[in-house]
Amino acid sequence: MTTSTRGTGKVPAVLVLEDGRIFRGRAYGAVGETFGEAVFSTGMTGYQETLTDPSYHRQVVVMTAPHVGNTGVNDEDMESRKIWVSGYVVRDPARVPSNWRSTRSLDQELAAQGVVGICGIDTRALTRHLRERGAMRVGIFSGDAVTDEAAMLAEVRKAPGMSGADLSAEVATTEPYVVPAVGEKRFTVAAVDLGIKGMTPQLMAERGIEVHVLPATATVDDVYAVEPDGVFFSNGPGDPSTADHAVSVMRAVLERGTPLFGICFGNQILGRALGFGTYKLKYGHRGINQPVQDRTTGKVEVTAHNHGFAVDAPLDKISDTPYGRAEVSHVCLNDNVVEGLRLLDRPAFSVQYHPEAAAGPHDAAYLFDRFTSLMSTVPMEGQRA
Repeated sequence: MTTSTRGTGKVPAVLVLEDGRIFRGRAYGAVGETFGEAVFSTGMTGYQETLTDPSYHRQVVVMTAPHVGNTGVNDEDMESRKIWVSGYVVRDPARVPSNWRSTRSLDQELAAQGVVGICGIDTRALTRHLRERGAMRVGIFSGDAVTDEAAMLAEVRKAPGMSGADLSAEVATTEPYVVPAVGEKRFTVAAVDLGIKGMTPQLMAERGIEVHVLPATATVDDVYAVEPDGVFFSNGPGDPSTADHAVSVMRAVLERGTPLFGICFGNQILGRALGFGTYKLKYGHRGINQPVQDRTTGKVEVTAHNHGFAVDAPLDKISDTPYGRAEVSHVCLNDNVVEGLRLLDRPAFSVQYHPEAAAGPHDAAYLFDRFTSLMSTVPMEGQRA
C-alpha cells in the first residue's frame, strides 16, 4: 500500500475488482493505492470499532449504510492500537461530524493513519455485485496512482488472496500484558491473542477475571505459566487452515480439561482441534445485525460478525471427537452456517461471532457469564494433568 496526502473530496479515485468491474468516485482518507479482499459490512453504527477490529486486517470494507462519518472519531472507541482495514469504501461521507465526543473527522483519521478510501460510488451496486460473485481481491487507486484500467486490474490480480493467509501474528501483541479484574478477583484467564479486541478482556475483567493476554505465538507452557482457571482464544484475521500452532495449543488445553472459550477465529480453531474442516464462505458474515439461534436455549440473538470462513460440522447429529462428544450449539438463521460448538464431555465451547460486540448489540454478552460458570464448576486442581 502506498499513500500520500489526505483526499480533498475532489481527487479522483477508482475501485477495481479482480473480475474487472470498475467504480469511479473521489478519494476519501489518504491518497494513493491499496489492495485487499473486498467485503461488505451491514452495520449502520459502530464504524470506528469496525475500522480498529484486527479481524479486518487486509480487507477493504464496503459500508452498506449510505451515510458514514456523522459522529466523527474519538479516542475512547478504539478496539485496538490502530485502524486495520486495508481500505474503506463509503457512498456519502459526512461533511461535518456532529457528536459531543468527536475530536476529529473520520476522513482526517483515515488520512492520518494512511488508509486509502473512496467515496461517491454506488455502494448498493457494489454490495449486490459481491453478493452475486463473492468476496474477491480489490484495489483502490487515487491521485497519481490512477492509471489505465488494464494496468490497475493487473496490479489487483497480483495481490495475495485471503485463502491460505496466515495473519494472526501480524496483528497480535508481541508482549504479554495483564488486564486486572474489576473489584474482587475471582478467576485467572490466559487469553491467546489472535487479533483480540479491547472490549473482550474488559468484559471479562468486569466479571472478576484477571486476564493475561498472550501473543499468538504463545506455547502451552506460556499458557499454563499464568496458572489459569480458563483459557480463551480470540477473534482474528486470516485462513484458519493455516493456524496449526494455535490448534496444537488448543488440543493441549483440551487434553488437560481446562475450561475453554473461543470466539470467531477461536471457534474455527476449536473446530479444527476437534477434527472438523473449515471452508471459505462466498461473501462471509459481517456487521451487527446477524440472527443466530442458541440451540441450548432456543433463544434467537442479534449478533455482531466478521468472518469469511466457517466450520464444517454436522448440524443434525452429535459428533464423536478425540475429546468426547461435540455438537453445534449455535446456527445462523440466514444460511444455516455453524455459529458455535460445544463439547459435551469436557468444559469447552465457542461461538463464531463477537459477544463483546462494541458498539452493540449486546444479546450475546451472556456468553462471558457462561464461561465464568464453567470455571466455577471445574476448579483448577480438578483438571487433568
